[in-house]
Amino acid sequence: GDVSVEQIPGHLTDHYDPRDKVLRLSTDVYNDRSLAAVGIAAHEAGHAIQDAKSYGPLVVRNAVVPVANFGSSAGIWMCILGLIFSWQPLLVFGIVIFSVVVFFQLVNLPVEFDASARAKHELVALGIVPAVEMQYVNKVLNAAALTYVAATLQAVMTLLYFVMRARD
Repeated sequence: GDVSVEQIPGHLTDHYDPRDKVLRLSTDVYNDRSLAAVGIAAHEAGHAIQDAKSYGPLVVRNAVVPVANFGSSAGIWMCILGLIFSWQPLLVFGIVIFSVVVFFQLVNLPVEFDASARAKHELVALGIVPAVEMQYVNKVLNAAALTYVAATLQAVMTLLYFVMRARD
């Protein structure tokens, strides 16, 4: 009840901001009434529900965000520079910092899948989308979930690459 909804510019900029308790929807999603737009908005509302219920993985994810943001940029550069200059301590420190990114991605997976599950449930329970049309919403939400799986695999493989290079 204490969450506001705002329209924001951009494409694929939809998100829930737990600090400000705001559901921010891109112009396309905010103004569209398609099943895809409804599914995306409901997914972001699922994050608001997680926040209201203090969903454990979301709490952990939100706590790790600042370090993960730092690790995704600084950690990777430390690893690259450690390899270029053959400076093992910098490479190892970069690996440690980048490990937080992998941890974030691993924690983020259940958060995203749970938000979609909550969205699917609420859309049917509230009668927003008839059960027979949920197959289309499911396709959108499943495709979005796969992007998080891909990002997690990419982070894990990047970390493994640097770990293997550090062992040389």
